Order: sequence, then structure tokens, then C-alpha cells
Amino acid sequence: MQQKICMWRKRAEKEREKDLEGTTMEGKQLKSQEMRRLAPELDPLRIGTGWKPEDLGKPQIMIESTFGDSHPGSGHLDVLVEEVRKGIEQAGGRGARYFCTDICDGESQGTDGINFSLVSREMITNMIEIHANATPFDAGVYLASCDKGMPANLMGLARVDIPAVVVPGGTMNAGPEMLTLEQLGMYSAKFQRGEIDEEKLNWAKCNACPSCGACSFIGTASTMQIMAEALGLALPGSALMPATSPDLSDYARQAGERAVRMATEPGMRPSEIVTEASFENAILVHAAISGSTNCLLHIPAIAHEFGIEITGDTFDRLHRNARYLLNIRPAGKWPAECFYYAGGVPAIMEEIKGHLHLDVMTVTGRTLGENLEELKNNGFYGRCGKWLEEFNGRYNVNLTKTDIIRPYDDPIGTNGSIAILKGNLAPEGAVIKHTACPKEMFKAVLRARPFDSEEECLDAVLKHKVEKGDAVFIRYEGPKGSGMPEMFYTSEAISSDKELGRSIALITDGRFSGASTGPVIGHCSPEAEDGGPIALVEEGDLIEIDVAERKLNIIGVAGEEKTPEEIARILSERRNNWKPRTPKYQKGVLRLFSEYAASPMKGAYLEY
Repeated sequence: MQQKICMWRKRAEKEREKDLEGTTMEGKQLKSQEMRRLAPELDPLRIGTGWKPEDLGKPQIMIESTFGDSHPGSGHLDVLVEEVRKGIEQAGGRGARYFCTDICDGESQGTDGINFSLVSREMITNMIEIHANATPFDAGVYLASCDKGMPANLMGLARVDIPAVVVPGGTMNAGPEMLTLEQLGMYSAKFQRGEIDEEKLNWAKCNACPSCGACSFIGTASTMQIMAEALGLALPGSALMPATSPDLSDYARQAGERAVRMATEPGMRPSEIVTEASFENAILVHAAISGSTNCLLHIPAIAHEFGIEITGDTFDRLHRNARYLLNIRPAGKWPAECFYYAGGVPAIMEEIKGHLHLDVMTVTGRTLGENLEELKNNGFYGRCGKWLEEFNGRYNVNLTKTDIIRPYDDPIGTNGSIAILKGNLAPEGAVIKHTACPKEMFKAVLRARPFDSEEECLDAVLKHKVEKGDAVFIRYEGPKGSGMPEMFYTSEAISSDKELGRSIALITDGRFSGASTGPVIGHCSPEAEDGGPIALVEEGDLIEIDVAERKLNIIGVAGEEKTPEEIARILSERRNNWKPRTPKYQKGVLRLFSEYAASPMKGAYLEY
């Protein structure tokens, strides 16, 4: 054994002398080789981790993933990590695996555990920064599937700024009868109202998640996978593939190969690829897919890491008159796996091509326009079509591509999918996903019913203590108030109620699940904890909602309309009498988040 160790040492020394003469790989000095010169302990420690001496002089690639048993979106990523490693090895590099597991909103839904969800994005970002900078690498491959893990990895790769390529973890399959997880809230609300029995509820629970991957609807997880590709940071066509598809494994290997090449190519750092135009492309894709409202937290936060300002107003501007094309749940009819079968992000981009910046750079080393042309010729759409045929056979349907992605000239909608509402109730803005909102609530005057927690509000809704014409408020649930949890159960309880779903609105400084539907308005800013106007709302105030005019205002008191001047005076008096609450969290990560989180409309990132 001792002889074997000595032999390895001698081999390592010879490789080190050869590698450190100056340059490797096309004449470019690699960061990893500079690190070997500065830290002589690095080589033996790598060998102790399973590296061979001949690996040490190769491009060293960090493989960062959210793998873990936390939820189906991350539970399979170790398999894809190994495919990435194969690709790196085939291209002449050496991959190093790093993990920072994300958590699941669905598993913590309805408990205080959900309060840790948004802050986990910041912590994962911080760990990626630590991983990459403690031992510098030449490039990175980032794997994630879900709603905090994917934006965290996008924020992390921007902060680290070494050549990088993203591997989206894909979507889970639909269950029997095309059952998907976002329907569970509906089943649960129906059970609590006595409309279905426990056996039916348990059937839904046992069949809603039949495989690994992100939830099979255009929630936040699916939206953020799509955003990664739309920003030019994932290989073309790789976003939101079925997680069980062999095509995804192929893409993972290709990502590994590409990362090795990027390590030695000029202009391949994320900061050299992603521009404001890249973000505008992503937001136009967001409009076309009716993406999650949580994207208004994540895209501004990702842009912030790039030194680019993206706001709710940017979303509102680009969504106006944008075409909404995607017939996928929750706003559409079909499960998310159909997205890939119809051609995925490239097919969406082809339909809105006339509005995109086709000259932006991507991780392929080619422009977006060049990528789209390449996909027409390399068999991509043919492969997608074969998978669509398999889906049709599985469920005995006869879907075509245009059933899933509508043509530009025959859209589902023509005014995007979200709107930013402003007024004396939300001076910094609030967001509504109008494609999932009943038309009856686009313009309304409602009576205020304020609650200071989701638990109180949900109880009132389920016990029919909320009436038609009410504007239900859930406040003190913003980033500083309680970590900004989702108001999913309450929104589902409202939207699944035939009467309430078309006659009341839910307004909150918290956020919603990407699966949420109905008359729901979130991210109301400034939040209640900061003394925003939402904290000043009283029972019986008249609330004006006007989606077309982008208005959200208090226009009356005790059921009586007042002039704007009178409302301003009343709100000023209420503010003078308002007292801040004792912070909910006195220690730990949520205390940190509550002290330093930015406004929801800025992205709720940590402002140090």
C-alpha cells in the first residue's frame, strides 16, 4: 500500500511540473492551475478525494446541484450529475461535485416551515459563492429543478461569474387521468367543504407525483427552468423536459462537454453573455407562457446579481400587448411534459421571434438567432414530435403541437399574463396574474376584510365567514413580516368556491404559488411590516381594483366613498396611530432575512 502511495506521489509531482510550466488548453492559463501553484496541498487533497494524478492538469469544473431527498425535483439530480461528469471527462476535464439541497414549498405548505422557503434562495446563493471561491474552478455546471433552487443557482452563477452552463432538472410525468399536483389544493378544499370523501382525496394524494422532476404545471419551478434557457444560460431545448426522458441525460452530458470548452473560450463568463436584452427576452417568454408571479421576485434578484435593474414596471411594460400562447396548466389544459413535446422554449421563441433580441449571446457560443436556426436542422423538433405521439397513445388523446403552443396569430390572449397595479394601497406596486383571474374581478369595488395572518383568513373562508363583494387581506406576510410565505391554501379555497371565486379578491404582501389561480393580488409593497398602506386598511374600507388601468386604491371608509384628498388625510391619521409589531423572529436565519430583505417588488433579495 505504501509503495502504491509513493508511486502516485511521484506521478503527481511529474504531472504538476508539466502542468505548471505556464499554459494549458489552447494557450489559456486556467484558474485551477494558478491555484495549484499557490496551494501545494491542493494536489494531494484532490488525490485523496479520488482524483488521479493525470486529472490534476485538466480543466477543473465545479458541478453544483441541489441534489437531496428534499422533494422529487432534486431527488434525481445525482443521476444527472454523473452524466455531467461523463461529459466533462469526455471533453478532457475533471468534474468536482458540490451539493446544496433546496427545500420544497409543497411539503411545508400550510405550516410555518413555508416561511423558510424564500430565504433559502439567499442561503443557497451564498453557499454557491463559498463553494466556487474557496477553491477556484475554471467553469461550472449548475443543476436544479425547482422554485428556489433554480433562481438561487442563477443568482449564484452570476455572483461567481466563471464560465457556466445550466442543466434544468425537468418535469415529472402526469398521473392517471392526467392528474397533476396543483389540483391537490382543489381536492383538499373540496374535502374540507364535504364535497368529496377521504377516499377520493387519498387517491389524488397517491397519484399526483408519479415520478421525479418539478411539478407538472407552469408553476414557479417550471417557469424558472424556462427562464434559465430564455436567458441563454442553458442549452437550447433543454428546459422542462420530462425528468425521466433519456433526452435529458443526453443534454446533461452535452452540458459537461460544453463547460470544458467554455473554460478556454473568451467571452463566456455569465456577465459577458447576459445583458438587459437577455432579460427582456426572458420576460417576453414569461408573458407567452403565462409564467408564475414569483418570477417577479426571482428575475429582479437575478438581474441585481448582474448589476442590471429589472423591476415590476419592466414586466408590466413588456407584458402589455404581448401574446399569451401556452395551453399548459394551471392557466391552460395540459400537463407540463407537453411543453417539451411541442418544442419547448425554442418553439415559443419561434412564435414571438419578431419581438426578441436575436443577437444576444448564449452559452453555446452562438447567438439566440443562430441557435434557433440550428434547431430547425438538427432533428430537435422531430424528436419532440415522436414524444408527443407517445403521450397521445398513453392517454388516448390526439394532441397536436398547436393544441399546446398556439400560433402567434391565434393566441390565447393578447395582453401578456401579469399586470402591476399601483395606487394609494400599493405605491411601489402589487402583482396580479390576470390570465388566471375571472373577468368579473378585472374592475371592481370591494369591502375590506383584513386579517393579520393566513391561518385566520383561511379559517374564515372555509367557514363561509367571507361574503361576496369582500376584499380579503392577508398582511404581515411579506419578507420582513414572516419570510414571505405562499398563500396557496387560501387562494385555492377561494378559487375553488363557485361563488367566492368570481366575487371576492385576495390581496396580500405575501406571495402565491405558481399554481395559484383566481382573483389574487400579491407582493403588495411596501409591506405591512414596513408600515405600508396595507397595514392601515380597516374593516369596511372600499377597495378599487382596475386591472386595465393598473389601479389598486382605497377609495372609501366604512362603506362610503371619499375624495382622494380625504383618503390621504385619513391614511395619514392612521399612520400616525400605527405601531410597528415586535419582530416575529428574534434569532436565526429568518431574523437575518427580516432585517435585510428588500421590498417584494425589488426581488426580496438581501440588502447588506
